[in-house]
Amino acid sequence: MSLVDLDSRGRLTLPSDLRRAMKGSKKVVLVESGDHIKIIPIPEDPFKALEGALGLQGQSQELRELVEDEALKEAGRRSTR
Repeated sequence: MSLVDLDSRGRLTLPSDLRRAMKGSKKVVLVESGDHIKIIPIPEDPFKALEGALGLQGQSQELRELVEDEALKEAGRRSTR
């Protein structure tokens, strides 16, 4: 556990051990959870991370293309409403 201060603009600096634990992630999701906030690192390439977690070795590019196609279809449906 670490105690950090917020600066005058509401920013905080994560201690180096927490930054190392984030394994190079430059983006995080902040989740308000009652009386505390969770900081969840986002992998630089989320599809590559999913590939390993789901046992889909070598399929991250295919997964990315599938998701991008679906997002474009959804965006097209929403723009015609």
